[in-house]
Amino acid sequence: MTEQLYLADSSVRSFEATVERTLNDRVVLDRSHFYPTGGGQPHDTGTLAFDGGEAAVTDVAKTDTVYHTVDGPTPEAGTTVRGELDWERRSAHMRYHTAQHLLSAVLLDEFDAETVGNQLYADRARLDASYPKFSETDLADVEARLNELVDDDLPVRHYTMERERAEAELDTQRTRIDLLPDSIAELRIVEVGDPDDPFDRTACAGTHVAATGELDGVEVTGRTTQGSETERVTFTLG
Repeated sequence: MTEQLYLADSSVRSFEATVERTLNDRVVLDRSHFYPTGGGQPHDTGTLAFDGGEAAVTDVAKTDTVYHTVDGPTPEAGTTVRGELDWERRSAHMRYHTAQHLLSAVLLDEFDAETVGNQLYADRARLDASYPKFSETDLADVEARLNELVDDDLPVRHYTMERERAEAELDTQRTRIDLLPDSIAELRIVEVGDPDDPFDRTACAGTHVAATGELDGVEVTGRTTQGSETERVTFTLG
């Protein structure tokens, strides 16, 4: 299994790795900072450079390991490569993923509306919540609260915790541990706010910014009904 370096540090823009094997246009590395599609967050893109060539990384997917789809020459097994992330794309995903955590927490706190789905892009995002219908006043209040959290510049951090301990000690409604496969024994927890009294705490393997001030403002752009008990909220960042 490829060592997923982004889990420990989301701020790294380039790295070195060794090619373990290739499958047509897919490359498996021993270690990687490229994020694979998952959890509503799109995959990273970038390049793999090596003696004799450079290839664009156009897709990243995780199944039994992490597969990097490339456009260009394919490096052979054993080759040392230098991976370079498209940082504009990655940093946008980090900002939107962190904002989604804030929105999920605000909707849960203020409306008891649980998040049931989300999708991030580089220039916008959407979140589906279990709730009959938000009013325009509701959305204005949510936007105001989100921007208070941005102005507070709350720290964002992550750590790992054994699942059994997490289920015993953490709020499972907020952390959404019940949605994870039983096979996952160790969880990556993302916290926002004071370590002694965090504003939000969620099980998540995505990439995030270091503090909420990096979001530079949130605009809730609208809502649509996705069924009798589900609302879709859309938003953009400054």
